[in-house]
This record gives sequence, C-alpha cells and structure tokens, in this order.
Amino acid sequence: MNSAAAIEPGLFRRYAGDQLLTLSKLVLESAFQPIVEVATGTVFGYETLMRGFDRIGFSSPLELLDQAAEAGQLLALEQMMAGRSLAKFATLPDFASATLFLNLDVRLIKDGDYIIERLVQHLRKASIPPSSVCFELSERFDNTSVPEFAALVDKLRKAGFKLAIDDFGVGHGEIKLLCDYQVDYLKIDRHFIDGIDQSARKRHLFKNIVHIAHVLGVRVIAEGIETEAELLTCREYGVDLVQGYFIARPTTFQNELQSSFPHLAEIGRSRRSSQSLDEILIRKQIERLPAVYEHESIDSVFELFRRNPRQAFFPVLNANGEPRGVINEYHLKEFIYQPFGRDLLKNKVYERTISHFVDMAPIIGLDADAEELMSLFASMDNSACVILTENMRYAGVVSAASLVKVISEKQLKIAQDQNPLTGLPGNRAIGDFMQEAGRDDEDSRFFCYCDFDHFKPFNDLYGFHMGDHAISLFSALLRRYFFSDDLFLGHVGGDDFFIGVRDWTREELAEILERLLSDFHDDVVGLYSAEEQAVGCIKGHDRNGDERFFPLLRCSIGVLELPKGLLLDDVGQIASSIAAVKAQSKEAPAGLVFVAFGETN
Repeated sequence: MNSAAAIEPGLFRRYAGDQLLTLSKLVLESAFQPIVEVATGTVFGYETLMRGFDRIGFSSPLELLDQAAEAGQLLALEQMMAGRSLAKFATLPDFASATLFLNLDVRLIKDGDYIIERLVQHLRKASIPPSSVCFELSERFDNTSVPEFAALVDKLRKAGFKLAIDDFGVGHGEIKLLCDYQVDYLKIDRHFIDGIDQSARKRHLFKNIVHIAHVLGVRVIAEGIETEAELLTCREYGVDLVQGYFIARPTTFQNELQSSFPHLAEIGRSRRSSQSLDEILIRKQIERLPAVYEHESIDSVFELFRRNPRQAFFPVLNANGEPRGVINEYHLKEFIYQPFGRDLLKNKVYERTISHFVDMAPIIGLDADAEELMSLFASMDNSACVILTENMRYAGVVSAASLVKVISEKQLKIAQDQNPLTGLPGNRAIGDFMQEAGRDDEDSRFFCYCDFDHFKPFNDLYGFHMGDHAISLFSALLRRYFFSDDLFLGHVGGDDFFIGVRDWTREELAEILERLLSDFHDDVVGLYSAEEQAVGCIKGHDRNGDERFFPLLRCSIGVLELPKGLLLDDVGQIASSIAAVKAQSKEAPAGLVFVAFGETN
C-alpha cells in the first residue's frame, strides 16, 4: 500500500491496463454518508461512495469507472466495491434496521442476473435481508434504453431489493422511470436544493415533485443539503429523508458514524409541536390493518382475506417494515374462482409471488397535516387509502371516510378556539399562522399586536358590558380595514388582538393602522361622559390599588416585520420579539411602532 502510494499517481493510469483491478483493490475504500429522517434526525441508511481513486491518478470515481469499462473490468470492480460495502455495513450496530444505498451502473444492466445472484449470496452470509439494500439508478445514462432493464427491475423487486432514482432532475429519463416503474425513493439532485430557501421558482418545482412522488407511493430524499435554511425549506415541503454536509460528510471510519443527529431533532421540534392537533386527530382515525410481507407465501394472503372477509385490501411491507403498496382482493378473485386457480398460484413454474400483485398506494409520514392528506386523496386514482408511516415504518392507513372525520373534528376544534365575543380565531390559530408565515419567506410579513391602553380603569368605572362594547367596536373596525383573504385577524383574549399581513409595504400598512387607531379613538371617546371627554381623563385605581387619574382609552400597536428572504421556524422566538415591540408601542406618543426582526433582540 505504502510503496504504491509513493509512485506518481499519473503513472498508474498510463500503465494500469489489466492491472487496474489489482491496483484498485490496494487503494479503494468505501465511504458511508448518512441518509437521515428529516423529522427526527434518526439515521435511516447510508449511501456508499468510492474513496481512494485519486491515489491511482483519477480525478473522480466516474473517471475510474469509465477506464474500468474500457478495460472490461467494470463488473469485477463494482462487485469488489459492493462486497466491501456490504462487509462494512454488516458490522454497524444498526445495520438490521438500516438501508444501504448502492449505485447501479447502467453498463452492468446486461449482467443483472449475475449481480443479483452474487449479491444475494453476500447477503445470506451476512444475514442481511434484501430489503436492506437499495439500488440507485444512475441517470448518467438512459437506463430505460437498455433492453434488459425492465426485466432486471422486475427481478430486483421480486427479490426484495429497493430502488431509487438518483440525481432526479438533471439526468436522462427520470420521468420515464417514475412513470413506468415502481421505485421506492426519489433522490432530488443538489441543483434544486442549492439556495432553495432563496428561490421561489425552485420551491415551486420542489413542492410539486414531492407531492407527485407521495401520490405514487415514493419517498423523497433531498441530496446535498448544506445549510439549515435548505433543511427547513425541504422539511416544510414534505421531504422524507435528507443527506448532505449539513448533516454529515462521508467517512471511511466506522467509529465516526452516528445513529442519530440531535441537532436535526431540535430544529424540527417547533414544527412537530405546531402540528400536534392534526397528529392527534389523525392518530384517532388511523386504522392499523394487518399487513402481509412481500417475502411470505401467497397462502398467507388468502388466509388474511379469509380471516377478514369485509376487508378488500391489505398493506404489503418489506422485511424492514416499510410499505411497498397494497394487495387488492380483486387481483386474486380470478384465481380463486378458476378451477385449480389457487394451485396455479403456488406452482413454482408459474412464479406468481406476492410482489406480482402489489399496487401503488400514496405513502406519507404521520407528521403530515390534514390538508396534506386531503391533497393526496384529491390526487389519487383508484386508491382506497393513504398509507401512513412513523420513522419510515408502517403505522397504519387512513381512508377517505376517516379523513372526513379528521377534517370535521379539526374545524370543530378551530371553532371552539374562536373568541365568543368577536368570533375571531384564538391563540392556537394565531400560533399556526405565525409558524406558517415564518417559513414563507417569499414576501415581507408583518405581525401586529394590538393592545388597549388604560382599559382596566375604563372597565372598572363603566362595567364589563361597556368594556365588551369597546372590544366589539375594535373588532368591527379590524374587519372594516382588513378584509381580504390573504390577511389574518385573531383575538388573543381580553383587549389584545393580532393582525397578520403578507406582501404589503411598510408604508401601506402604516397608513391603514393609523386610520384604524384614529377611528377607534374617535369612536371610543363617545363611550365616556361629556365631563370626562372635556377633561380628557378619568379617576380610577391602578393595579396596585392606588387611586389616580388615567387618560382616555386608546390602542397601541407594535408591528414586527419579517423581511423577505428571512425564514424562521421558531414561534417562541417570534412571540418574544413581538412582546418587545408591543412594550415599545405603549411608550410611543402615537401608539404605533414598527421594528424589523433582529432589532428587538
């Protein structure tokens, strides 16, 4: 090893020839890069990457693979690297529940039978199920143009292996692959991730790609995440798994591999708490149907339908507990009602396995909200359910009828949260709005906190009925000035209100708020006696019980601005900033203060 490394690397390439494989065995290593669940930070699997190619004069793995193909040694080289990767994978503490992602070079498709046979042998020796291995279909070449490709995909799926489309969006034929073949994962290329938090165009494309994938029962992996903002955006738009330098760099050292990344769980905490209502409601309606495993015999399916005569379908899982789709009863009826039909299915020559009957079904995580599930149902065609997962494993199904119950109960909860006096949404809805608006950085956002000044002495003097009248008066003015669909009005409680505005300028909002404050002052003065109006104050008791004079009622508004391009995922941080602005507004002569986020911290 040391003597080889001391030779000029370029000489290796010049004189390698038939010795390329021998040299590669001396220097090549498998590096693992974690692929992580975006919501929890738990490691789901590892992509294996080639390292050490530079020691024999190659600038990239692709350059080495091309040289090996020219020398007729590509198959042997790939087999050697796959064997090393599997051997390393088998030594990891969590390998039994993890997935190893291996690249499949299109030039080896013709050797697919041999590759599968050798790989299955490796897996048996290491006690690794085929469902723990995922082949990444490289888009450097057009896979679908190879005549043997369709047969190879069919054999891989029947053997239990998983499939991923790699570098989606920048290669050959990805849409054809997604359309014509059942794949398990879609790896969106780094090109679409880079700066996605700053590009509305990229976000629009990304969001729709994720939605299409989930409708087709495909999980989405975002590649090349390098910043927290990219992670937040990808998670916001429903990505399932993430990979990149922000999480962890590839490493050849096994002791550097972690089973989880707590900093991702911390980043995700606010999102999960904001969706707790939806998750609670969905968990109440989820149906935990028994599932069949794709490696089981066809008899197990018949037995499942026999024990559950009213059920028309069941989820199909791989050995790792991940959903592959559903098996529908109607597929089996033609065999059930034929003479010797069941015997035909069990005939080894006929080779009709469970995997042959698996139908696509939408798949999404339990942390999805009710609106995402509704969108999936609206996009489905002839699918009776959405399969839900927790930590990427099967958790149950939700039907259309169950989803209607979820939506209805959510609307009821929202109605219960509304203030009975003003009919405006309460604190839960205000928090949800701030969460959503904080993540939507395409426009400037303004959070306005409205609070009456000197309300207690007014309420004490004139009674709660008149105090409620002042609150209702302000609520009516809010609706007069803020009435479009893209605005949000909320009632925090008592004499505190909230206004949420997007895509306005500071000048436009200031003009409306000044008019709101002026009209409220003019209207509320009429609630006082003529004498009190004349002197401009009333006598009352402060919060310490001391008697003194108080000015007439007015409203103060503190406005927190989130500039365009600023993405925030922490409602607590936003709320504390609003509280600071509110305090400043009470000291301002006009009762109106604008502060950009960050100036209050």
